[in-house]
Amino acid sequence: MKTLFEKIIAREIPSVIVYEDGQVMAIRDIDPKAPTHALIFPKTVVPRIAEAKMGDKDLVGHLILKAAEVAAKLGLATGGYRLVINNGANGGETIPHLHVHILGGRQMAWPPG
Repeated sequence: MKTLFEKIIAREIPSVIVYEDGQVMAIRDIDPKAPTHALIFPKTVVPRIAEAKMGDKDLVGHLILKAAEVAAKLGLATGGYRLVINNGANGGETIPHLHVHILGGRQMAWPPG
């Protein structure tokens, strides 16, 4: 069964795409938790960060670097932003497909949980 993100990649579910290349896609979150909230995920399924292998290091590195690029594209570079990766049920993971939340546009609280 396809994950939600695989369906978005396949254009089976509409989404507002803010970035895409051969390895990753970034979209606007449909239930934003900040004024700016995007998600970036690999096109190859890695279920979660805890299951990433050494062979995924280039993909994971690309994902993080592109997250920073997308944050800048969304106007968050000057004021700052937060990148969040949830892992497992207690970490808040709801979709078993590695993804990074890009949150910004307001002051973030600490601790976050």
